[in-house]
Amino acid sequence: MADSTPRTFTRRNFLGWWLASLLTATVAIGLAPILVFLWPAPPKGQRKQTLPVTLGKRLDELVDGDAIRFDAPSSPNSAFVMADGGGDNAAGDLAFSGYVVKVSGKVNVFAINCPHLGCSYALNQDAKTFDCPCHGSRFHLDGTVLHGPAVYPLSHLSWKQGTDPNTIEVDGLILGF
Repeated sequence: MADSTPRTFTRRNFLGWWLASLLTATVAIGLAPILVFLWPAPPKGQRKQTLPVTLGKRLDELVDGDAIRFDAPSSPNSAFVMADGGGDNAAGDLAFSGYVVKVSGKVNVFAINCPHLGCSYALNQDAKTFDCPCHGSRFHLDGTVLHGPAVYPLSHLSWKQGTDPNTIEVDGLILGF
């Protein structure tokens, strides 16, 4: 038969439960800021979308060795998302400018960030190379390394032809501020 005597709540039970609750609350209060730091919420208004970019020249007018610099739209604030990378660049990192280059009949779109330490490189029109002013890295127009210290090639941007011949659409991010 079942014992029908009521269980008594002793001081020992009360103190055990009280200390366990206090310890749980202390751990939760201590971990909450750390978890928010490790997994921050995205900023309000931030969203991925393709960004239209108008070039100074039509894509079909590019000849081998041509390169055109372009910037991310500033209204609203936006950035391009790198498709690949190495060194200081990684897939998913942001770039605020880029180059459209035609080499051997193929059109490439590169992010402007140097893979060595992320500086913005420039086009050397005379030598037909991209030169990084920070540490002296040089790149062929196809994005491969010509001279270090960079050891990884330039990062590509995902793109497609726009609605007219001098427009491209690049994968990007509206920053929300």
